[in-house]
Amino acid sequence: MLRGVDLDLPAHAPVRIEGANGTGKSTLLRLLAGIDAPSEGRITGRGARVRHTFPSVPAALPFTAAGYLVHLGRIHGLRTSEAADRARSRLARFGAAAHARTPLPELSKGTSQKVAVAQALLAEPELLILDEAWTGLDTVARDGLDRAVAERVAAGATVVFVDHDPRRLAGAVDAVFRIEGNGLLAASGTRAAETGPRVRIEAAGPPGAALPAGLPGDPGHTPVADGGVRLTVAAAHSDALLRALLTARPPWHIRRLTAAPGPAQGPGADGSAHRTPTPEAP
Repeated sequence: MLRGVDLDLPAHAPVRIEGANGTGKSTLLRLLAGIDAPSEGRITGRGARVRHTFPSVPAALPFTAAGYLVHLGRIHGLRTSEAADRARSRLARFGAAAHARTPLPELSKGTSQKVAVAQALLAEPELLILDEAWTGLDTVARDGLDRAVAERVAAGATVVFVDHDPRRLAGAVDAVFRIEGNGLLAASGTRAAETGPRVRIEAAGPPGAALPAGLPGDPGHTPVADGGVRLTVAAAHSDALLRALLTARPPWHIRRLTAAPGPAQGPGADGSAHRTPTPEAP
């Protein structure tokens, strides 16, 4: 049972949830995914595009691996042809293309896990929740999932995950939270990405325009000549930050992109997107 949980998930970031076995990690992820509801408190800011993977695929359903993904794609609003294309590409990415026509009950445990991961990524979610999704995957599939997480973050998504390997996504994780007792604590080094490579982006907006709110990576920023601004951010967030600037309304012009020598301090934008106050959860 979890009590007194008050969590703001940072936008455009991978977030790691830690804790000993049985402390409630999966319970927290199920609450975030909307599978379970808190007995007290509320969850706000969770949009419709939430996807998750828990350790199994419903083998009793009368589908092949590809048929299952196409069916879910149609439920998520994709056209049949688009769902079929994505099903093929996701299965190929995780090394399961040869099992596209295999009925779900005949899949091995490892291949079933690949299908579960593929379905979580099928609709390109804004909030992706992974509960030990790497467990049971071979090296090719684990690497593919690492890259898929980086791509979702670059596209603006938040990824919340649990994994038994403490090194998982260590160079890119934005925040780490640990369940202790019945509560949730911010672990030391919650800005893990800040210790890795950093990027400087010099940009300029229209006259009088303020920086867009909620920029990915919570970048430090300082004014430069001619009304521009220099943003310093962890390299793991640079693609998402560039995308946010270029798609802002009005859009910002990117003048220069260079490597930064190390962590920089400075005022940043508020990167929080999802708030989960759950005083008590089953």
